[in-house]
Amino acid sequence: MLDRYDALLFDLDGTVYRGGQALPAAADVVDAAHARGTAVRFVTNNASRAPGAVAEHLRAMSVSADTAEVSTSGQAAAAVLSERLADGDRVLVLGTEALADLVAEVGLTPVRAFSDEVKGVVQGLSPQMTWADLAEGALAIRAGALWVACNVDRTLPTERGLLPGNGSMVHALRVATDQEPVVAGKPATPLMRQSIESAGAGRPLVVGDRLDTDIEGAVSSGVDSLLVLTGVCTPEGLLRAGEHERPTYVLADLTGFDGPADAMRVGSGDGWEVEVDGNTVRVDGSGDPTALLRALCPAHWSAAGSLTHDARSAAARTALTTLGLAIG
Repeated sequence: MLDRYDALLFDLDGTVYRGGQALPAAADVVDAAHARGTAVRFVTNNASRAPGAVAEHLRAMSVSADTAEVSTSGQAAAAVLSERLADGDRVLVLGTEALADLVAEVGLTPVRAFSDEVKGVVQGLSPQMTWADLAEGALAIRAGALWVACNVDRTLPTERGLLPGNGSMVHALRVATDQEPVVAGKPATPLMRQSIESAGAGRPLVVGDRLDTDIEGAVSSGVDSLLVLTGVCTPEGLLRAGEHERPTYVLADLTGFDGPADAMRVGSGDGWEVEVDGNTVRVDGSGDPTALLRALCPAHWSAAGSLTHDARSAAARTALTTLGLAIG
């Protein structure tokens, strides 16, 4: 991969770490990229923390990271606002103080209450968000303020399970105002574009665990992507992926990153034979279950309807079961 791409754009939660622990080989891959001179960017839809705090969190897990290597949806949202508003304009911040600081850094004036002078609204996730905050936002949006959402992720993965994400709060204001925000984070292009430009990349690779943000964001930006199965996406979910959210490569986790790139490409399936017969996919052979998943993707993506799996060998049955895919 490091022979093919001049920048790696990593998602964080579910890709580089889960909770407070780095995922397998994540630190090694980052170190290898740094040693090779390949640019690294940590690209996150989380707008609740400042870039420096994100870098510090990564270093605490032994993942080498500099503040300049962090690109957040909060930074992208602030950039969108600065492009469309005048210097010094007031922006109502629905989010953390870290998001307010980013607004101030681009020459705008963060405020917390609606007034006739408010020209913009920026919305990012904050655990302290209240009805009163949303009410101020609704007033500003209805008065014509430019509304920018850091991201529209419906859920937030935590160690306790999936919790309401910023997208759920954004939807509340959609219903209350009959308006649509400008979206800065993945899968929209502002955050991805900012990350690519800051890395000075001509051929970047997006690495992530979510189809609807990381991979769709890569497709929207016209760049290649690598899906890892260490976070949100399941094998079954990958086989159902729409054309706008299909990765270039697939790995179970980052431990295989230093292998031959073509072996990771969707459609490759070393050791496996996949044959479509009507609505049935016949699977024979043996090998790595993730290689079988890569081989199955084209069959499922080109099918007009759902397909069932027929295991023609004991190894095929075991691999399909390991992937959580139904047989018969």
